[in-house]
Amino acid sequence: MTKRQNRMTLVALLVFGVSLAGYFGIKAFNENLLYFFTPTDVLEGKAPKGKSFRIGGLVQPGSIIRDDLLVFFTLTDNKKTIEIHFEGILPDLFREGQGIVATGSLSDENVFLATEVLAKHDENYMPPEVAEALQNSSTKE
Repeated sequence: MTKRQNRMTLVALLVFGVSLAGYFGIKAFNENLLYFFTPTDVLEGKAPKGKSFRIGGLVQPGSIIRDDLLVFFTLTDNKKTIEIHFEGILPDLFREGQGIVATGSLSDENVFLATEVLAKHDENYMPPEVAEALQNSSTKE
């Protein structure tokens, strides 16, 4: 091979390597995204089944059932409600009427299986996604 052919082969391999690295980087980034949905979005079928995402709203008063580390409760956005199942220790600030964001996935029975539950940390704070979703649900009525 001539010098020119060697250089062209090296350039082609370099371009291929950079393209492959870019593809794997974008693929890994897309697999780790957690989209946010409201209970209305989930029940309308906008949320992916079998993939992890976040859901937010208010814990419906009178809906919390505890069985050791298993907790069942209902989450609402003031339009629709969805049942949440969580196994683990809840945050200290978790209570009825509380704004929360839960991470997990949707089961075939439209029950959200949470792996993590986050609660607001003071009286003036609500997660921006939850505040926006509640505001949008109250203005659409």
